[in-house]
Amino acid sequence: MVRLTVWVRGEVQGVGFRWWVRARALELGLTGSATNLRDRRVEIIAEGPREDCERLLGLLRGPGTPGHVTGVVERWGEPRGDLAGFLER
Repeated sequence: MVRLTVWVRGEVQGVGFRWWVRARALELGLTGSATNLRDRRVEIIAEGPREDCERLLGLLRGPGTPGHVTGVVERWGEPRGDLAGFLER
């Protein structure tokens, strides 16, 4: 189990991006959240098996995202186990 934190920049607010991330994360069985930040990025926190988090990361970098992603920065860590479901904030 791991905790993946991702910051996505580009045209990712107001285009259904958080909803799309939530749907993909739930399909992968991950818990966490997708949050709009004031600087127009979206922060994604996901916990689950590393393989499934890597799949989500691949989707975020892939061509099928809503809007237009211009950058993805990731940070891996130990899971905290304090997340339930997957929230859009």
